[in-house]
Amino acid sequence: MKVLEAISLRKRYQLGKHTVDALAAVDFSVEKGEFVAIMGPSGSGKSTLLHLLGGLDKPSGGEVMLAGNRLSLLNDNKATLVRRHNIGFVFQFFNLLPTLTAEENILLPLIIDGKDTRRVRDRLAALVSLVGLTDRRGHKPDQLSGGEQQRVALARALVTEPAIVLADEPTGNLDSKNGTAIMDLLRRSCDELGQAIVMVTHDTRAAAYADRIVFLRDGEVVTELHLDAQLTMPQRIRSVVEQIERLES
Repeated sequence: MKVLEAISLRKRYQLGKHTVDALAAVDFSVEKGEFVAIMGPSGSGKSTLLHLLGGLDKPSGGEVMLAGNRLSLLNDNKATLVRRHNIGFVFQFFNLLPTLTAEENILLPLIIDGKDTRRVRDRLAALVSLVGLTDRRGHKPDQLSGGEQQRVALARALVTEPAIVLADEPTGNLDSKNGTAIMDLLRRSCDELGQAIVMVTHDTRAAAYADRIVFLRDGEVVTELHLDAQLTMPQRIRSVVEQIERLES
């Protein structure tokens, strides 16, 4: 079942007298429980695509279907509600509120939505345990390492039980050890919680956690790589590297 779909999606920017096509008629879809990575060189349209999929920006043409809703037909308020109830976001720079504890940052989407957070204590405990922060839930962001802050951001993205998580370079500000831990958590949230994940990344190791990798160049999808679940991690990384080399040759 498709939880997110882009149909002939376009994004055009006007730079003075010049028109730049950041995305050109991209077709893209994600199935429930699927982990998709988006790769490509700088300027290929990766982040533009992610922002359009998440309703953070409006396309110049085409359509985004999210949870059965055509985003172009929704006003800003309705689009915000559809996005809030169906998408969790994980960003490169964490975007945590410095005055709130880890637990309060995790609960923030529910608070914004007017939910009684006392009713989700079991879910909160499970999420805090999943991301390994049971002993750090009362700490504020400046008392947490970068890896711990990204774990808080991931738990915050999952707390609303969204159908899909959009992650923009989630390991970009982390060392290799913390980056691996975050990717393990994303993979687990996909496998154990059934969330679909779409992740933009430059990191071949991070991309190797995905089920499918979509490669962009100059705003267009040039190819896709499906990774066999039976492959070891070194084999998966080798497959990604070989595909990139073929595209660059």
